[in-house]
Amino acid sequence: MFSSFDPEYAPVGDVGTALLYVDSLLTRIREGISQADPKQRELIDEFFGSFSSEDASDVLDGACTLVYLYMEWLRQAHEEQDRDVVESVVPYVIGSMRKMTISVKPEAIPAMAGMLTASAIGLSPTLWRKQYGPWTEAEMNALEATLVLLADYINHLTNDETMAIRMIADIMESMEQAGDVG
Repeated sequence: MFSSFDPEYAPVGDVGTALLYVDSLLTRIREGISQADPKQRELIDEFFGSFSSEDASDVLDGACTLVYLYMEWLRQAHEEQDRDVVESVVPYVIGSMRKMTISVKPEAIPAMAGMLTASAIGLSPTLWRKQYGPWTEAEMNALEATLVLLADYINHLTNDETMAIRMIADIMESMEQAGDVG
C-alpha cells in the first residue's frame, strides 16, 4: 500500500552525529554520570552551536532515522516471538518518559508515542512528524529520551550494552562499503 510517509521518501539525515550523541548519553548513563563534565558540556554546546539550521535539521532527520531503524529491529525481534512491538515497546518508552518529569515535558510525550507507532508500522518518523509543523523545544528533550530508551531497550534485550550503537555503525559501514553513503 502506498503512503506519502513511506521511508523511501524521507531524508536520512546526519545519522552519524545523532548516533555519536546517543552513544555519549548511553556512556554517561552506564558510568553513572548524572551531569556532563563542564568542559565536555561546553564542547558539546560549542559543537551544536556551530550548526547551521540546515545542519540541525539534518541531525533531527538522522535522529528520526535512528528511531525508525531501532523500531524496525525491535518489530522484527518481537514478531519472532509472536509479540507486538507497539504493545511492548511503546508503553515502555512512554511510561519511562512520563517519569522523567524534569527533562521531558508532558506535552511532548504524545508526539513521541505517535512517532514510535508510525515507525512500528513502517512509516517514516521524519515525514510523520513534519505534518504537524516545526519541532518544538519540548520535543527535543523527548526525542533525545526516546532514542536513549530505545537503544537501552535493545541493549537489555540482547544483554549487550553496546548492541544498539554497534548495530547502526555496522549498517553505516556496510552502506559505505557498498558506495551508498557519501
